[in-house]
Amino acid sequence: MREPEDLYELTPESADVPRGLPLVAGLTGFADAGGAVAQLAEYFAATVDPVPVAVFDPDELLDYRARRPIIAFEQDHLTSYTPARLVLSLGKDEIGRPFLLLTGYEPDFQWERFTRAVLGLIDRFGVSETTWVHSIPMPVPHTRPLQVTVGGTRQELIDAMSVWRPSTRVPSNVLHLLELRLAERGHPVAEFVLLVPHYLADTELPEAALKTLEVIAAATGLLFPTEELREQSREFTARVDEQVAANEELGRLVGTLEQRHDTYMAGNPLRSPLTDDEGEVPTADELAAELEKFLAIRRQADDEA
Repeated sequence: MREPEDLYELTPESADVPRGLPLVAGLTGFADAGGAVAQLAEYFAATVDPVPVAVFDPDELLDYRARRPIIAFEQDHLTSYTPARLVLSLGKDEIGRPFLLLTGYEPDFQWERFTRAVLGLIDRFGVSETTWVHSIPMPVPHTRPLQVTVGGTRQELIDAMSVWRPSTRVPSNVLHLLELRLAERGHPVAEFVLLVPHYLADTELPEAALKTLEVIAAATGLLFPTEELREQSREFTARVDEQVAANEELGRLVGTLEQRHDTYMAGNPLRSPLTDDEGEVPTADELAAELEKFLAIRRQADDEA
């Protein structure tokens, strides 16, 4: 029988990991509305000086035909190959406090064995608490602050931050399985689900990255610089607002979402902040179509810049 630890290789730097650090995790896979997790990985790669301490084997965990690696071709020959990476790293926040970071692809295979492998690493390094993030598209307006659903065992975070608490069955992420196993152990674990405007779900939404860092900071006490992301978020929102202001019908649709959101947040006993009394979101497809036109124009402008 293959052991869970055979899924990864420890690096020499693993010997220098202090015990008792928090673990932050976010894996790209089934859904990443607003590019929240992808942006988080890019942000951490550029900001926290991550040092790999355990590298997972993609040949064991990844379906290459579903998520093909990138290879570079230069005129008449191949120049480089970029394999997918799933890595546990040691990083440092803005004031130098260390933490562990699990980023990369969500495994396509061997979820139970992978989960046992991560549990073993958590035990090996004496992880104090685990925080993970993901995002889903929801019919909420971009003109209101992003909200979150919070799960896990840290009731203080649930009470303080979770605005929507559904009882439902949803497709899972491998980190859901890890959360379940950690909860069974009594390990402190928090799951943050960002509720991203569905009509912006297919683009990189800077506010999603900001919110992700905000909730991680709230859960762990770690500090991260966000000035550049805040400026990007202001510029992006202003451009979307211009598109909405120029289209009367689009403005009415956004207004409908705003009214429904505000009514729910004020405590009106609706079924959720996302639907009307019949469980539908009127003309949401029209809203998405109009804003998709804006995003296409934005992407074209970025390409020409």
